[in-house]
Amino acid sequence: MGAFSDPFDPNTILWSGCPCGQHRNMAEHRAAMGGANGSRFACEAADTEPAAPSLQAVSTPVPENKPSYDDTDALLERCVEQAVMKGIFGTDVNRRGFLRAVGGATALAAISQIFPLDVAKALAAETKGALEKTKLNVGFVPITCATPIIMAHPMGFYEKYGLDVDVIKTAGWAVSRDKSLSGEYDAAHMLTPMPLAITMGAGSVATPWTMPAVENINGQAITLHLKHKDKRDPKQWKGFKFAVPFDYSMHNFLLRYYVAEHGIDPDKDIQIRVLPPPEMVANLRAENVDGYLSPDPFNQRAVYDGVGFIHMLTKDIWLNHPCCAFAASQGFIDENPNTFLALFKSIIEATTYASDKSNRKEIAKAISPKNYLNQPETVVAQVLTGTFADGLGSVRKEPDRIDFDPFPYHSMAVWIMSQMKRWGYVEGDVDYQTIAKQVYLATDAQKVMTDMGLTPPTETSKKYVIMGKEFDPATPDAYIESFDIKRT
Repeated sequence: MGAFSDPFDPNTILWSGCPCGQHRNMAEHRAAMGGANGSRFACEAADTEPAAPSLQAVSTPVPENKPSYDDTDALLERCVEQAVMKGIFGTDVNRRGFLRAVGGATALAAISQIFPLDVAKALAAETKGALEKTKLNVGFVPITCATPIIMAHPMGFYEKYGLDVDVIKTAGWAVSRDKSLSGEYDAAHMLTPMPLAITMGAGSVATPWTMPAVENINGQAITLHLKHKDKRDPKQWKGFKFAVPFDYSMHNFLLRYYVAEHGIDPDKDIQIRVLPPPEMVANLRAENVDGYLSPDPFNQRAVYDGVGFIHMLTKDIWLNHPCCAFAASQGFIDENPNTFLALFKSIIEATTYASDKSNRKEIAKAISPKNYLNQPETVVAQVLTGTFADGLGSVRKEPDRIDFDPFPYHSMAVWIMSQMKRWGYVEGDVDYQTIAKQVYLATDAQKVMTDMGLTPPTETSKKYVIMGKEFDPATPDAYIESFDIKRT
C-alpha cells in the first residue's frame, strides 16, 4: 500500500486491517469469520488471490514510473481517487472484484459519470493553498460578452474551484467601475480598455488594475434604425446620433475608427453619446439615436423587435478583436493570491468551454433567464450560434460572430492605448509597453493555461490588420501619425 498506489489497478492493495476491509486487524477478522480458517471461506471467495496480510506486513514500494512524494499535486489527486473508491466500494475485495470484471479504464469512466472526480481533485488542490476568502461578489453587465463570467455561476465553474460567487447584474460600465474601485466588487466584467484607463487615471483616480483574461472576441455590431435602410454608406451619416456603452470601450474606438476611415470625423460630423446597453433598443425605437455600435444581444434584439437592422458585424472591421474582459485590482490579487488563482482558473475554464461551438445552445439556455441577461433564449442563441436574421430580410450564418479566447495579448493593450491617445483621452507620452505588461497579464495567463492542460500562445504580442491597415505594436506613435483624422 502507498499514497501513490493506483486505486484503478485491481492488483494493488489499498486498505489496511484485513482482506475484506471491514475489521481493524486480522485477529478481529478471524474472530468475526469463525476462526483462523474463516477468512478464506467468507472473504476470499470474492477474490481470486490469497488474503492480503495486515498493513504491518505489507511493503509496497512506489513504482519507478510513478511520481515521488515530493510531487504534492499528484499525491493529492491520488489520495482523492483512493478516498472516492473506498467510499463507493467499502472493501478492497469489492473494489478489486469490480475492476477485474470491467477494467480500470471502464471503471474510471463509469465512476466519473456519477461522481465529479475532477471537481474533488480541484478542490483538494486549492486546499493546498487555502483560499483567503471563498465568498465573492463579481459584477457583470448583462450582455453576451460576459458569457463566461455569467455561465460560470449556473454551470458550476466557480463551485468547482471552491468559490461561492454572487454574480451581480450591473446597469452600466460607470457603475461597474465605481463599485469595483470602492471594493464592493471583488472582480468584475469590464470592457478591455477599462483596466488600462483606471490604471492610467483616465476618467477616474489612477489605481493599479489588471486584466488577467479576455472574455470574448468579436461579438459586436453596428445597428441602424430601419428608416436608414437606404443609407448604408457611412458618408451618408453626417448629422447622425450614435450610442456606445462607454467612453473607454472597444465600441467607441471601433466606431470612431470605422467612420474616420470613411472620411467622417467622429467629433464633428456625428454625435456619439454613452448609453447603458439595456437602454439602447428603447432609444433606437424612440429615434433618440440613429444607430449604435453595441454589444449583443442588443443588436439582435433590435432585429427581433423590428426596430433596427444589422449594418455590419465588428469582426468585419477587425477580425478577432478583443471586447470584454475579466478584471480585478492589483490590491485584490496581492491580498488574496490563492482566491485570485481559483477565480482565474474558473474563468479560463468557462471561457474555454464557451469557445466550443457545440456548447453554445446549452449556454444560451443557461444565461438567458431574468437574473442574468433577461432576454428571449432565441435572441441569445442567434448571437452565440451565429445563425441569425439581420433585419434586412436575410438569415446569415456567421459562426465567428462571437467567440471566446481568454488570452490577453499585450499588443491588444497597445492598440487600445494608441486610440486613447489618437482621440485625446490621454495626453503626452505613453509608456505603452510597460503599461501593457502591467495591466494585461499575458505571462500569467500562459502559466495558468499551461498548468490547466491548455496550449496558450507562445508570444504575447503580434501585428494586426484593421480595415486593411497594419498595426505594429512596436511603433504605436507612428501608427497614430499615419491617420488624417485625429485629435493629437
